[in-house]
Amino acid sequence: MTQMLASVNCLAEALLVLDAGVGIIDLKQPAQGALGALDTVLVKHIVTEINGRSPVSATIGDLPMLPNPVFNAVLAMAETGVDYIKIGFFPGDDWSGTLQKLSEISQTSALIAVLFADTAFDLNFLGDLKKAGFSGVMLDTMDKRQGTLTQLMAAKDIAEFVGTAKSLQLLCGLAGSLRLSDVPELMRHQPDYLGFRGALCQQHQRSAALDPHAVEQIRDAIGNTRINSDPSALSRII
Repeated sequence: MTQMLASVNCLAEALLVLDAGVGIIDLKQPAQGALGALDTVLVKHIVTEINGRSPVSATIGDLPMLPNPVFNAVLAMAETGVDYIKIGFFPGDDWSGTLQKLSEISQTSALIAVLFADTAFDLNFLGDLKKAGFSGVMLDTMDKRQGTLTQLMAAKDIAEFVGTAKSLQLLCGLAGSLRLSDVPELMRHQPDYLGFRGALCQQHQRSAALDPHAVEQIRDAIGNTRINSDPSALSRII
């Protein structure tokens, strides 16, 4: 069942989306890049305040794909108690060595790889993620100025991505400057979650404050699309 992931950058925003009933609270700092990281002290404070009422994920920042820096950032984030740690696989450097190093921690921490639709990546890499012990994979966009995921990638390619992830039993997320209007199309692929930031913010500015009405609109759109596509879902939630 597809859930909503909402990216937040402070405790107040985390509590807002918690009250809205989103599926995953995602901690990151949009002002510092595609996967900008929050300070681990703040992350730990938010995790403590959420107190298990919702799954919490966090990014480690826009780091070069080098084994030791990425591993150390993951290790530090793991100590905050988040449920999932998101790692962006940016172009270049040493993907293979980084993946091998991360396999040392993947059995004790739930790692989510983030791949980018606006860069070249091989879909076969999802199999490597599975072998390294990753829990999931997310498709996002790196350059937010280039458009949304649905503008940068054909529907058949998104479907293949989701299908491959599911065949490998990896959690699968879709994100990338998504808008309310993207929800019906992407829900057809049945990802595990859809991720939002800019569309939840005032004037669709991803570094601006959250707009509670926008959060509720997208939450309801996901819920309504889910029910309309699976009528039996209505009986399960009444």
